Amino acid sequence: MRRIGHPGERNVLGRRLVIMLFEGVDLLDVTGPPEVFALLRRETPDATGYQVLLAAATLEPVRTAAGVRVVPDVTFAQAAERRIDTLIVPGAVELDAERNVRALTDPELVAQVRELAARSRRVASVCVGAHLLAAAGLLDGKRATTHWSTAGQLAAEFPAVRVDADPIFVRDGRVWTGAGITACLDLALALVVEDFGEAVALRVARQLVMYLKRTGGQSQFSVPTQPTATTTRRTDELRLHILRHLDAPLTLPDLARQANVSERQLARVFKAELGMTPAAYVESLRVEAARNRLEAAEDTLDRVAAACGFRSVDTLIRAFRRRLDTTPAEYRRRIRGAPEPDPAEGSVR
Repeated sequence: MRRIGHPGERNVLGRRLVIMLFEGVDLLDVTGPPEVFALLRRETPDATGYQVLLAAATLEPVRTAAGVRVVPDVTFAQAAERRIDTLIVPGAVELDAERNVRALTDPELVAQVRELAARSRRVASVCVGAHLLAAAGLLDGKRATTHWSTAGQLAAEFPAVRVDADPIFVRDGRVWTGAGITACLDLALALVVEDFGEAVALRVARQLVMYLKRTGGQSQFSVPTQPTATTTRRTDELRLHILRHLDAPLTLPDLARQANVSERQLARVFKAELGMTPAAYVESLRVEAARNRLEAAEDTLDRVAAACGFRSVDTLIRAFRRRLDTTPAEYRRRIRGAPEPDPAEGSVR
């Protein structure tokens, strides 16, 4: 694979931007941001843009998670010889025995992150690279995001980090963290906005055929019904009951009776083990169920609302806005390319 942003290329006078490279790294995390920065140079030929360098432990080709080998431009040691404007830290994952995704934090790589970050004006992670920043102590006391599938791991392993799994990207001081996979493009555009202004970034976004700021957060794509390892057996049984009876009322008294505890105790257990109230948890599962129906079927919103336990379409719409920052109709159109609703129809789609 061709080196990206080699020192001999035209962008040599730009802001020095270093992307870390290591075995098993997610390929798009490495190649996505340089595509944004390359279009920046095309849209602003008189601007210097960025000098993009890939840095690794050695100059040997690095095999990414996709199996594609990428050639570094410089070693970590060489990258640290000069001041870095922006350090971008991608991530890598593995599957455990239950095929759950876990972010990797190699101690030697963490040490390199810490050293290079000390030489950088600004630090940004893409996807699960946030785990490397956290392990290096760069996220302590800060708000941060990561891919929704590893947000629980990040919060559990690094309690000093204020994890928010929904935003596409988060900036806290000089540290930026990006959400999952393609969100690296959103993060790169945000860096362009900060450095070169919104008008330039908008032109780049148009070339990428994407919004400068997409609607909604990554909770649109998460799976809140996945089990949480920290819950007790009683809570797990109640969660299963909720999932199987989403069309039932599922009020706090109903759930307390099902669990054979007081309403106050149930509220305390949910807050301690799931980080939310029983009502919020029920709503999250109902929105997830409605989301799945909107993706897979052509049901009207009336039918989706009834099947998922919402009292009305208005209640469904309000829940979608709260949870996903969009509406059911907008969500269906974005995910499935469905046509606009026909005002003449008797029911809402």
